[in-house]
Amino acid sequence: MELHTHFIKFGFSRHSCLRNHLLTFYSNSRRFGYARNLFDQSTEPKTVVSWSALISQHVQNGFHKEALLAFNEMCMLGVKCNEFTFPSVLKACSIKKDLNMGKKVHAMTVVSGFESDAFVSNTLVVMYSKCGQFGDSNKLFGMIVDPNVVSWNALFSCHVQSDFLAEAFDLFKRMVASEVRPNEFSLSIILNACAGLRNGGLGTTVHGLLMKLGYGLDQFSTNALVDMYAKVGRIEDAVAIFREIIRPDTVSWNAVIAGCVLHEYNDLALVLLNEMKKSGTCSPNVFTLSSALKACAAMGFKALGRQIHSCLVKIDTHSDLFVAVGLIDLYSKCDMMDDARRAYDLMPTKENIIAGNALISGYSQCGNDERAISLFIKLHHENIDFNQTTLSTVLKSVASLQAIKVCKQIHTLSIKSGIYSDYYVINSLLDTYGKCSHIDEASKIFEERTWEDLVAYTSMITAYSQYGDGEEALKLYLQMQAADIKPDPFVCSSLLNACANLSAYLQGKQLHVHAIKFGFMSDIFASNSLVNMYAKCGSIEDADHAFSEIPQRGIVSWSAMIGGLAQHGHGKEALKLFNQMLKDCVSPNHITLVSVLCACNHAGLVNEGKHYFETMEEKFGIKPTQEHYACMIDLLGRSGKLKEAVNLVNSIPFEADGSVWGALLGAARIHKDVELGQKAADMLFTLEPDKSGTHVLLANIYASAGMWEKAANVRKDMKNSNVKKEPAISWIEVKDKIHTFIAGDRNHSRSDEIYAKLDELNELLSKAGYSPIIETDIHNVELSEKERLLYHHSEKLAVAFGLIATPPGAPIRVMKNLRVCVDCHTFLKFVAKIVSRQIVVRDINRFHHFKDGSCSCGDFW
Repeated sequence: MELHTHFIKFGFSRHSCLRNHLLTFYSNSRRFGYARNLFDQSTEPKTVVSWSALISQHVQNGFHKEALLAFNEMCMLGVKCNEFTFPSVLKACSIKKDLNMGKKVHAMTVVSGFESDAFVSNTLVVMYSKCGQFGDSNKLFGMIVDPNVVSWNALFSCHVQSDFLAEAFDLFKRMVASEVRPNEFSLSIILNACAGLRNGGLGTTVHGLLMKLGYGLDQFSTNALVDMYAKVGRIEDAVAIFREIIRPDTVSWNAVIAGCVLHEYNDLALVLLNEMKKSGTCSPNVFTLSSALKACAAMGFKALGRQIHSCLVKIDTHSDLFVAVGLIDLYSKCDMMDDARRAYDLMPTKENIIAGNALISGYSQCGNDERAISLFIKLHHENIDFNQTTLSTVLKSVASLQAIKVCKQIHTLSIKSGIYSDYYVINSLLDTYGKCSHIDEASKIFEERTWEDLVAYTSMITAYSQYGDGEEALKLYLQMQAADIKPDPFVCSSLLNACANLSAYLQGKQLHVHAIKFGFMSDIFASNSLVNMYAKCGSIEDADHAFSEIPQRGIVSWSAMIGGLAQHGHGKEALKLFNQMLKDCVSPNHITLVSVLCACNHAGLVNEGKHYFETMEEKFGIKPTQEHYACMIDLLGRSGKLKEAVNLVNSIPFEADGSVWGALLGAARIHKDVELGQKAADMLFTLEPDKSGTHVLLANIYASAGMWEKAANVRKDMKNSNVKKEPAISWIEVKDKIHTFIAGDRNHSRSDEIYAKLDELNELLSKAGYSPIIETDIHNVELSEKERLLYHHSEKLAVAFGLIATPPGAPIRVMKNLRVCVDCHTFLKFVAKIVSRQIVVRDINRFHHFKDGSCSCGDFW
């Protein structure tokens, strides 16, 4: 500006050549006011050169709107454009994606005869491409007589920028086939296409061509190579090429570090960052440090993450959105949510939802679901536009809390905002409704979706399985197969759990075959579910075989097998397996120890149970919970040590729940202790007033003591309190179909055969010495009526059906929702001996394996 003053003083400013230089200088200095004043103050007519210079400088400095306004003014003054004006104006149209203006300029090039100029034609090709008009762009390109490398570069560069990557590569091949020699820019552009396609094979081909053409030492090309190999996951190749660069620049470092982070080579990324700092030639910039933040977040490096945060503060990146999101992600993954929230609150503007999504996700991942939901509500009230990511993320927290009201509100919100049709939102809603046990809403969403996908089927099958509707889950799997959708280990695991709950042994075996077919046996979730399924379907031998094939057994695997052995009455084997687990250096959790105590309970191993219970905190650091106390009280009570059981209840350091008092009530029933039964029942009436089992057990205690009036009063209280007794249901699987029975059931299609078989068994059993144990029936009726009622219990009907519907000698597996009564237990021991069959009954507590006149529980059930 001082020089400009001297020019005016000495009268030089009137020279047009000097004035054009000043015009360029002020434009490059981004002082467009001075430039325009200088341009307007000229007394000489403005030539095309002056206008072109002004327009060009505006475009080069990013003032595209001003450039187009200047062009309009120039045209209005009648100044004709030349081959230098048009490229600048077309570039402005390209960047602003102003197709209408671009077409007008194109028409002017045709009229003025400049359409065939190399620079003009190239910028026309670029303009149409960037405006998304690839058909017109290719048509114009085809009209160029001998397109040079610049023309080709312009064409496939636009394709790459618009994510038409495969088309860009095809154009590159056409260029090479037309014997136009690629330059370093051509190769760099097409390497970017290979990186975007994640196609290392194509990238290697371009790498070979690059070396052949002698561009191996070009920094621009080598940076593109490093970036390509890093993005396709060939980190070793990326690092090898990076090491060959004599003086890597910031772009080189950023490419290799970002690639390492992208493919989870986080430790290598941090090593390279340290090398970059020590190199002395380049300093990390905001992109480098953002990548380093991701590496620290993935590895949980709190201290290093804080150091990088300090560096970011020093280079003043407080307004950078990606940095803010990176910091929120870092602190969230390091379980430092207060710092994550502080990073969010320090953002100068929060209008962009990306940072809000990151913080909501952080709260959700850290289990702080209430804050995740409250933040979402706050953002909504502040009118910050949410997106599908926001809803999908917050719905995870809604599902965890089973906050069904919030789920319905978000459902409504998604419809109003027009993003309900989004794939992720629909699947998230489906999953949330399922986890909230609102199966009807989940099913409706599932039926209304317009696509078939594995995620939706997984959510719906899991929902049915968890809701206890295993039959629907299995039906859905058949529908999924019909849609030709291959399952994954999660679907397989859910289906196996459904079979476990149904005790559907045959269908579980079929799913086992599918798991082998699809290669899921190496998946820990599927393997654990397989062990659990076989154990709950009554085949502990198959469960043991599945357990032995798990390559790396975790605590869930061991707990499933130990629990299975315990349920099947193999207490000593369960304890032996538990000791083997400890030898393999696998630490138990509270579930494992519940299984260990259950094993002691079902096998009557009182001393062993006491030992594990009394030493669990000292040996394993696990304080006894309600479940552990309930198991121990049940064990003591069944063994007749009622006084010890009562003392243990009184010693519990917290308020005992229904499971503890239920165990004591069960012990009182076994040993006909009326006083203890009344006390336990009174506590249960307070804790679980709607539970019918308490009334039934208390009535049983009174009935067994001959206190019929009190038993009748309990039944009367149940009726007055609207407490309904859960009906006893037994079911059996035959030929992939579940057959269900209730007491006295005559709705089955083969009822006549079932009752005929029962009559036949009754005669055989009477001769063998069986007589009904009528003390178990609480009805104050005649002896013959009691025998009739016992005779038609649901498990007896199910076993009779099994005898007529399965091949001779085949095991019969029955499942019951309540405990097997004493009479049915005795009945089944006799039946197993007479018909020479193994009968497996799974009741609410355990498995009973009846064989040769005895039961695996040793009558300690």
